[in-house]
Amino acid sequence: MSGLACGVAVAGVGLRQYKRGTAPLPERGVLVGAIIDACADAGIDPAEVDGFVSYGDDKNEPVRLMPDLGTRELRWSSQVWGGGGGGIAAAFAQAAAAILTGQARVVVVFRALVEGVSGRLSAAVMAHHLNEHMLGAGVISPAQACALRAQRMFEHYGVPQSVCEDLVRASYFHGARNPEAVAFGKDFTVEEYRTARWISEPFRLFDCSRENDGAGALVLVASEHAADLAKPPVYLAGVAQGAAKGWGDLLENDDDDQYVTSGFRLTARDLWGRTGLTPADIDVVQIYENFSAQGVAALIDHGFCTYENVAEVVRFDNLIAPGGKLPVNTSGGNFAQGFIHGIGMPIEAVRQLRGQSANPVPDARTCLLTGGPGAPTVSSAIFSNVRL
Repeated sequence: MSGLACGVAVAGVGLRQYKRGTAPLPERGVLVGAIIDACADAGIDPAEVDGFVSYGDDKNEPVRLMPDLGTRELRWSSQVWGGGGGGIAAAFAQAAAAILTGQARVVVVFRALVEGVSGRLSAAVMAHHLNEHMLGAGVISPAQACALRAQRMFEHYGVPQSVCEDLVRASYFHGARNPEAVAFGKDFTVEEYRTARWISEPFRLFDCSRENDGAGALVLVASEHAADLAKPPVYLAGVAQGAAKGWGDLLENDDDDQYVTSGFRLTARDLWGRTGLTPADIDVVQIYENFSAQGVAALIDHGFCTYENVAEVVRFDNLIAPGGKLPVNTSGGNFAQGFIHGIGMPIEAVRQLRGQSANPVPDARTCLLTGGPGAPTVSSAIFSNVRL
């Protein structure tokens, strides 16, 4: 077990989500509310928070949060580089490093996005991931860049497009049963998926994550501290992040094999090696799906299936709670629960392992979180409700 993460636990979570353009407060106000909610969930005074970590170019600098939270002392402030969702899990590694080295005691991992304040997320992602080479070729949006990779996965490796349909259906199945989800109470049919408008072939509307206003926050403390707080602790079992050779922005199509992956192969190798776990030990997965094919590729890269047997594993009945063998995105994920740059996914991991999910997985002990398939830098983490 990695010494970095096994002594840290999530003690509280908070999520405030709104339809895009309808947030009742400016971005910082929504975020402060989510942090206060997370502290209340943990039974911690917000003034005790002395560390903050974010990712994806969040604009809410911690020193500007301090007056609203009544912060007594700021001891740690950091952010994972990169404009995509690849830094989600890596943010927990930074929080763990701060706590385990004694540089902070109560650290909040957060992400906020109110587009009337910070602008469309897609524009920020373009600035990071689409270089002049791609722009000159007419690739001007994340959907187009990921569509190219998806099409190659279908054509080069023979992955059937039906697996993307099943991943999307599973997300909407879970979202329809989650009162917090944008898809709550709504029927989602195969016909609706197949006839939706094109975004960038092979992606139709429902293959793409939807952007929402809102904020999410998770409070992390040392495992011994967590045992004395209000909710059962959810432990951080391990984290890995990085990028393989050939995955840099200017080189992504130089390596034929690398181009078609989600970028997780080496990160997944490190995660399994550091924790001593394997895909067979994972009970539920919260997989960042910016686009459907990238979610499928991330499952392949983490070893849950191969290009050859993906259709046997990534199928609707296998992906849904409570009966599926590989329940995925049990809150609805970025497709159907809502998309605040993915921060809802670690929150669902915690709720699932506490037994608080709207779509509970019976006896779940471990949950894998992945961030940003297809981003230049990616990260993954494993959470558990027992100390492994």
